[in-house]
Amino acid sequence: MPTLHVLIVEDEIKIQQLLKDYLKDAGFFISCLDRGDAVVPFVRRYTPDVILLDIMLPVVDGVEVCRQIRSFSTVPIIMITARVEEIDRIVGLEVGADDYVCKPFSPREIVARVKAIVRRLNCYADEKKIKAGPIELDEGTHQVMVNQHELKLTPIEFGLLKVMLSRPKRVFPRKELIAYVQGYDFEGYDRTVDTHVKNLRKKLASLIPDQEIIYSVYGVGYKLQVD
Repeated sequence: MPTLHVLIVEDEIKIQQLLKDYLKDAGFFISCLDRGDAVVPFVRRYTPDVILLDIMLPVVDGVEVCRQIRSFSTVPIIMITARVEEIDRIVGLEVGADDYVCKPFSPREIVARVKAIVRRLNCYADEKKIKAGPIELDEGTHQVMVNQHELKLTPIEFGLLKVMLSRPKRVFPRKELIAYVQGYDFEGYDRTVDTHVKNLRKKLASLIPDQEIIYSVYGVGYKLQVD
């Protein structure tokens, strides 16, 4: 398997170097940027496999950078933030981030999360197709078609849809969903998974406006149901 390319966007040089050292030791090819305005041109040109994106960046902040990237790419994005309020983390998720890590953090945890994303992407190479109602999901091409129209999803949204689509009508607890999709669980994520589901619902509704696809089951989690 070719060496995977991780882009670190962090303006604190000590943190940037620490992450670079640990990820290089784990076998990844690393690029680093320290300005928000340089990220989108870099991603368009070099198409990294995973992005570690700090929120507080010079010129353009990480939230806006994430929003711009999501307009043309589904590359996995892990946001790094010194902000501890849940609302700040949810804003990052709502614009398309797959995950977040709060400072201070363990660099080993970052490596573990990047590896989890890589494992998830590798498992999509099985080229399995899942179909239910008007929705067809192709793991091999990471493509979702709804009524013959392509639905652009982030890796987390794709994973959530895949899990629920594979067992329609089954109720998935929040923690179980994120364990399936991320490959790990941590405190607080059972609530922020709601943000990913909200984004997924909105995208599905754009192509199936007259039908509810993902149902909330109060106090438990979510289920997918199609006619």
